[in-house]
Amino acid sequence: MKIMFVSLGCDKNLVDTEMMLGQLHSRGYEFTDDENEADAVVVNTCCFIHDAKQESVDTLLEMAELKKNGRCRFLIACGCLAQRYRQEIIDEIPEVDAVVGTSAYDKIADTLDELVNKQGDGINCFEDINRLPQTHDRRIVTTGGYYEYLKIAEGCDKCCTYCIIPKVRGSYRSVPMDELIKQAEDLAEQGVKELILVAQETSLYGTDLYGEKSLHRLLHELAAIDGIEWIRILYCYPEEIDDTLIQAIKSEPKVCHYLDLPIQHANDAILKRMGRRTTKQDLIDIVKKLRSEIPDICLRTTLITGFPGETKEQHEEVLDFIDELEFDRLGAFTYSAEEDTPAAGFDNQIDEDVKAARRDAVMELQQEISADRSAEVVGRTLKVMIEGKLADEDVYVGRTYRDAPNVDGYVFVNTDAQLMSGDFIPVKITASDNYDLIGEPDYEFAE
Repeated sequence: MKIMFVSLGCDKNLVDTEMMLGQLHSRGYEFTDDENEADAVVVNTCCFIHDAKQESVDTLLEMAELKKNGRCRFLIACGCLAQRYRQEIIDEIPEVDAVVGTSAYDKIADTLDELVNKQGDGINCFEDINRLPQTHDRRIVTTGGYYEYLKIAEGCDKCCTYCIIPKVRGSYRSVPMDELIKQAEDLAEQGVKELILVAQETSLYGTDLYGEKSLHRLLHELAAIDGIEWIRILYCYPEEIDDTLIQAIKSEPKVCHYLDLPIQHANDAILKRMGRRTTKQDLIDIVKKLRSEIPDICLRTTLITGFPGETKEQHEEVLDFIDELEFDRLGAFTYSAEEDTPAAGFDNQIDEDVKAARRDAVMELQQEISADRSAEVVGRTLKVMIEGKLADEDVYVGRTYRDAPNVDGYVFVNTDAQLMSGDFIPVKITASDNYDLIGEPDYEFAE
């Protein structure tokens, strides 16, 4: 049988998809990207915000048509939408043959076996939401490059008022360190050179298993793996950053001087209504400390505009905050009222056009800051990982330690030398624009 996967949503969902691919491969299933060749389709869904939810529903409906008009015999829904709306999917999309919950993705091969052997009709595969799936098969890498995401924990305990994740992903559960090391070693054997650590919150890693924050310990262990050259940390909550983590980032050459800090807002009253555990001054203090301890650190953050009750003055406070701290990277998103979250019932919901206007104002300001921060790099020589080449041009495309894949910029390297994807070369930066850099090889540079 040939299986087609559609993976929606975040990088953490992508890890689950790759885990499922590994399980199915070990059972002898084959894979295809051609919907006309697929005997079964698995859709790994997302429901974080309204747009993601709609995309998941539309994709399921589109795949359901394959059962009517194509070769497809089985349709399986898994992931966050499947966990949250299992009954609605069963009732309203009868073409779906099985629904698999977020804590049961390690049962995907058993589920498909049941369908193939006609032992199941309308299978629902759900486990305790706080269970940590057990997977022992080698992941199948799908990123197409030399980087891979390493999901170090599942779930979240923060319970921010706008977020549905604890209800669909459960409480915070760290993946045991020995399992992560084995997984990272397998990825390195497959050619992966950059590990990107992800979770709903990476900074609390290990607290449930080892009684203390252990991200720093994990970094040291991963840095010892041959073949891994970069380790990047995403989703690191600012209030949980401590000196041991900072020292690990400073002391391990393989750990990128890059940190993603989701802060969401800068006004104390809004932060409190969001259920966040920082104040504006806390955020200022941690950013200043990080830059003092690691002067070349690249900081990325995300913000929500138009949260219920946000006033014009509070929005302007955010703009002043951005202008003061000058994050290297910043993304802004309009608030999405999600059912079953406290914030959806708050008074003073903001009009969509106001949310969008405030987001645009944030991003317009950030564009200027990003351009200035990029210009500061001109003249420096940076290590660049090559990811590809522009067609019919002597220009390669790569990333520096300052650039996470799919969210940050690129470096365009002018050279007629023969380079391969995955190569690391020193590049002297000669020019910049708002988000990207331009450079040329600097082989005389010695790190």
